[in-house]
Amino acid sequence: MKELIFEQTGQPLEVLQLKESPIPTPKSYEVLIRVTARNINPSDIMFVRGMYGITPKLPSSAGFEASGVVEKGDEAGKVKTGSRVMFTAIGTWREYLCLPAAMVIPVPDAMPDEVACQAFVNPMTAFAMVEKSGLKEGDWLLITAGASAFGKFAIQLAKARGIKVAATVRHDSQREVLDKLGVDLVINTETEKIQKLVTEKTDGGVHVIFDAVGGMLGAKALSCLRPKGRMMVFGALALDNMPINSGLLIFKDLKIEGFWLSSWMEEQNEGERAKAIRSVFGFLMDDNSQIDIAGKFKLEDFRDALKAYTEPGRNGKILLIS
Repeated sequence: MKELIFEQTGQPLEVLQLKESPIPTPKSYEVLIRVTARNINPSDIMFVRGMYGITPKLPSSAGFEASGVVEKGDEAGKVKTGSRVMFTAIGTWREYLCLPAAMVIPVPDAMPDEVACQAFVNPMTAFAMVEKSGLKEGDWLLITAGASAFGKFAIQLAKARGIKVAATVRHDSQREVLDKLGVDLVINTETEKIQKLVTEKTDGGVHVIFDAVGGMLGAKALSCLRPKGRMMVFGALALDNMPINSGLLIFKDLKIEGFWLSSWMEEQNEGERAKAIRSVFGFLMDDNSQIDIAGKFKLEDFRDALKAYTEPGRNGKILLIS
């Protein structure tokens, strides 16, 4: 089978290699999955670079999320051969892998592989953060990197609840995309002053921020909170720590907290996790939901895929398909 492997951490284009390896043999409680589609997330890139919350055990494959077809079910019969499944695992950028039957999620017949392979990390994070935020109808939410896959999922989920949304972009071409999603205020942080615009247009500031960027943009976004506001940090696209204005925290009584989907999922009981998955699947299969794909590449064309991933102003996910 083909798989993408890195033997040392670094820039993906420099350290990832396409290799031929034996197809793995599943244990009695595992299923063998032929992977059909994988998406490229920021966490995948940070993992290869050695900058993620999970340290790779080298040599390692990359990728955390995918969908596929079960080639061999588990011996207990929990997951049948031929079932379509989605899953998260360390190292999905390969043609086959084995996983415990309990770790895979059945894919609805109407959901294509291209959607199923991105049906967990971003939409589930968006769902969980909206749930945890405590935002009510009429409240204001600011999303940094609003045109990202997460941003677009979070926008749609928030708008469905009557939450007002402000979002940042870096390219004017992304403004139209967010306008169509019903974003109330779009700020191009390359040409506009975020604090001035947000304060003026939201009657004094937003209630909650979902920050994917950190760095200086994160610091500027923090200044857009109204008193007793809350910033939920779940990404670090800038690769720089956010300089924090202590005076803002003190005198406006602000809160900054981290969010990691893995931790949130562990905190939920089985019923709550199942309810969250049903809610996300319902959203993804709604004809009115927008799920953008910018390009599809074969595993062997991973270099082209990674270059497409880094294109400025990209609108949609880059997928690795088999």
